Amino acid sequence: MNAHPTNTANPPIPAALRRFGWFVLAYNVLVVLWGAVVRATGSGAGCGAHWPLCNGVVIPQAPQFHTIVEFTHRLMSGATLLLVLALLVWAVRATRKGDLARWAAVASMVLTFNEALLGALLVLLRLVAHNQSAARGVYLAFHFANTLLLLGSLALTAEFLSRPRARITTGLRHGAQLIPALGLLSTMMVGISGSLAALGDTLYPATSLAGAMQQDFSTTSSLLLRLRWMHPASALLAGAFIAWLLAQTLRHAAPQNNRKLALAVLTLLLTQYAVGTMNILLLAPIWIQIVHLLLADLLWICLVLLTARFCLTQRSSAT
Repeated sequence: MNAHPTNTANPPIPAALRRFGWFVLAYNVLVVLWGAVVRATGSGAGCGAHWPLCNGVVIPQAPQFHTIVEFTHRLMSGATLLLVLALLVWAVRATRKGDLARWAAVASMVLTFNEALLGALLVLLRLVAHNQSAARGVYLAFHFANTLLLLGSLALTAEFLSRPRARITTGLRHGAQLIPALGLLSTMMVGISGSLAALGDTLYPATSLAGAMQQDFSTTSSLLLRLRWMHPASALLAGAFIAWLLAQTLRHAAPQNNRKLALAVLTLLLTQYAVGTMNILLLAPIWIQIVHLLLADLLWICLVLLTARFCLTQRSSAT
């Protein structure tokens, strides 16, 4: 049989596009971190119950601290929409129909719109600042889940642009779907439960470690506090999956780049456990919450990339 590489081979991806893909991903991590600053400082109502306007105007006049923090986040989020749109258009122009980079870029665009919608609803429904309703927790959970999916899709867009794979020449490794799917889902639950735990820390700050423990197991405490135990529990469950994935990656004689990525995942996981423990012992100061979230985002991105590399296998283009 003769091979026909011209039928399946991707056109060369411009180096500028590959760098732009990683830049958009990094910028979105920064936006996520600033969003955490908005929540931790109680600045979600800095622009009032107005969206997309801020306190009824395009540019706030003589803004106070909370308004500056919230308005900055809105400007950054607006830039995200433009950057992801530019990435999508550029990726479509630089790749062929059926290329995985295109699918990932389209998913990134859809999830960016979802992110904007969920953020707008949080503001318009006044589920920000010191709001303690159960609805806020529900919306926040959906919002953070969408955030993780967005970061994952942007990471895959950059990955497929840097390591081109056409859909028609890529398949799933046999028998390698169930555990990775459950593992990524459990890892996402770690992120969601962590966002709810952070909200609980913000709304119901404890003055001592013993007091925080009492809050967690008191029947009179908020549901946010009584569910806080789910975060470390889900972290241990996700850690078991990550250990399995690392073992599988090393066992299958992975390329050197994959081994480096696996090492990065292991390092981030162990560091995250240490920082998470510090977060509890120090009663969740804002600075360590931001560090904890940054490590969580980086771990999630590396885990998505490693899972994709493990599960996707290149088919022969021979016919």
